[in-house]
Amino acid sequence: MLACYHEIKAVHVATVIASGVVFMLRGVLVQSGAQRFAMAPPLRYASYAIDTALLAAALMLVSILPRAAFANHWLTLKLVLLCAYVALGSVALKRGRGPRARAVAFVAALATYGAMVGIARAHHPLGWLRALAG
Repeated sequence: MLACYHEIKAVHVATVIASGVVFMLRGVLVQSGAQRFAMAPPLRYASYAIDTALLAAALMLVSILPRAAFANHWLTLKLVLLCAYVALGSVALKRGRGPRARAVAFVAALATYGAMVGIARAHHPLGWLRALAG
């Protein structure tokens, strides 16, 4: 599988972007009062398919990486943030009690997504903040 590392990583990055775009689209639809469109089967199923491919690529990458990649805990933090992102996304799109709760959860989910991207790009738990920390 090591021979396919670059292809798997490309799929992973593409699905990260696609997942974020679909989540943002669905969240904007919910915030604008068009929840019916945000929960329409084609958009929901596209989201499920993208996220499944994303998870599969992530698991393949984790199986390829040497054990030393886990030493600085950036992958562990990404997994913790992923759980928070899923929970916040659920509140933002469906489970939030009222528009304000959904809006706060939507912004928090987007911030969590951004933090995960920063951590992945830096390969460091500080993510985007690593440059500021010196």
